[in-house]
Amino acid sequence: MTDPYKSSASLPLPEIHGYGLWLRPWDPDALEDVQAWLRGCADPEFQRWNTPLRPVDNVSDAQESLRARAKAAQDAVGASFCVTDATNGVPLGHIGVNEIDHVVRVARVGYWVLPDARGRQVATRALALASRWAFEELGLHRLELAHALGHEASCRVADRCGFPYEGTLRGAMFETGRLDAFRDAHLHARLATDPGPALS
Repeated sequence: MTDPYKSSASLPLPEIHGYGLWLRPWDPDALEDVQAWLRGCADPEFQRWNTPLRPVDNVSDAQESLRARAKAAQDAVGASFCVTDATNGVPLGHIGVNEIDHVVRVARVGYWVLPDARGRQVATRALALASRWAFEELGLHRLELAHALGHEASCRVADRCGFPYEGTLRGAMFETGRLDAFRDAHLHARLATDPGPALS
């Protein structure tokens, strides 16, 4: 388990296997990864619920965004995984453990799934794997998950993975496509001592 009071030069990202998935670090130099990241960020359903500070509109933007994710791992403040099918390695989506505070032992999780992979509980399975890794390997105590009010699919993923609803955060997220207006968010969280999901 990581010593929460000992600084780390970088955050080693493993490959995580389970529930028919293979989670691996994103590779900003791999065209398949860059294209998958671009498809995910350009997806209308993703854009409906997420407003990135920097838009990802082309291959160059996607590569820069993935390099920023790699830098977060180097700085030990974030871990981003490409969620792939365990049988063929095809990218299915993304799961991230973000804003890691090694002292308070808290982080925030986020995820998205590519359109052709939806309806298969990819986000649920990926969140279960990433949460177990964050608790057991990083020694985190609490994982938080916030989603825009009305995002019922994300709410169901949280519930299935043992992240109970804790309250509504007022004006906590940007409105769709805007950086000058805000909307409410649901906060879910799970503690290391909470029971894990019962997935097969």
